Amino acid sequence: MSDGLHMHSLAWVGGSDAPEKNALNIGYMPLTDCASMVVAATQGFGQPYGLTLNLRRQTSWAGINDKLLSGELDAAHSLYGMIYAIQLGISGAAATDMAILMGLNQNGQSINLSQPLKEAGVTSASALQQHAHQKGTKLTFAQTFPTGTHAMWLYYWLASQGIHPLQDVNSVVVPPPQMLAHLEAGRIDGFCVGEPWSAHAVEHGQGFTLTTSQAIWPDHPEKVLACTREFVEQNPNAARALVMSVLDASRFIEKSLENRRSTAQLLSCSEYLDAPLSSVEPRLLGEYCDGLGNRWHDAHSLRFHNNGATNFPYLSDGMWFLTQFRRWGLLREDPDYLAVTSQVQQTELYSAAATALNIPVPDTAIRSSRLLDGSVWNGADPAGYARSFTLHALNDH
Repeated sequence: MSDGLHMHSLAWVGGSDAPEKNALNIGYMPLTDCASMVVAATQGFGQPYGLTLNLRRQTSWAGINDKLLSGELDAAHSLYGMIYAIQLGISGAAATDMAILMGLNQNGQSINLSQPLKEAGVTSASALQQHAHQKGTKLTFAQTFPTGTHAMWLYYWLASQGIHPLQDVNSVVVPPPQMLAHLEAGRIDGFCVGEPWSAHAVEHGQGFTLTTSQAIWPDHPEKVLACTREFVEQNPNAARALVMSVLDASRFIEKSLENRRSTAQLLSCSEYLDAPLSSVEPRLLGEYCDGLGNRWHDAHSLRFHNNGATNFPYLSDGMWFLTQFRRWGLLREDPDYLAVTSQVQQTELYSAAATALNIPVPDTAIRSSRLLDGSVWNGADPAGYARSFTLHALNDH
């Protein structure tokens, strides 16, 4: 590591630490959790590191997937599981080595049900379970990408309530900003999506929020900053500078309530989320109303930094998604969980960037979490964990 690590950030720009590429095309989806990318790009957080960040709004996760692989995007706000699907060759494209540079956020996604279900009194997990097991038309739930975080939260939550996500209900893919239109048209009965689209549906009188992703797994991993491994290998300084820029922006957002509010305002603009501030700001600040008359301040609401705890790319976080791919039959056999995640998660690059900014780096790349069904995930026995669930779609012969 160069001495520049311990100097002021401007030292990065000079000499051998200068980014190999000064202008980066950064993809994002219009979701509240793209905040640190938008703040980094629009508020000049790349400049001290010699970077210009050009934001590129996308219309679907599949589009981000394709443009990362074609090189049209240098890096992107990405679904955790999507990056691992590309790595393992289960995304529909050839397996390509990928890199997760950092976590962008934790928490802040929701599962909503439709207005007709609300009116029918299906307003609790037990009522939904009863409804799902009645004979007749299956309910249809939307998520945002087949291997994405929302599919995994939806499947995990439904299964924890005794509803088999691949047998008892139908699952379809809908890009986040289109969820409300699909709900209004009656094409779907519920969805799992990132904010502000759940809050937006509630505000429009279109159903209610049944549960949040943080109720499934408090402080769960969510979006990541990702790119191809080739990009990191060819542009190590630019990749590190990008992480530093986004870390600076993440820290800025959480520095004060005023900064969170101004971030909500920025995001609501037509060029980013194009959603009313009233749909964006409350849940960004942790203030929830579910459309059933309940209001609360969520202790595990959307986090962008949390003194670096949100941003470190834990190996155990990556492994968890692989265990769920295995559980639901997306992987026919167990991968080498630790080896795959050790390749993808750029823990060394992240640690160099964080250390330069005096942001604490954890002692270990494994963390322990308890999920809503009481199961503890600590990365210890991923193959056993994948097999430990009553409801699954394991296709072992």
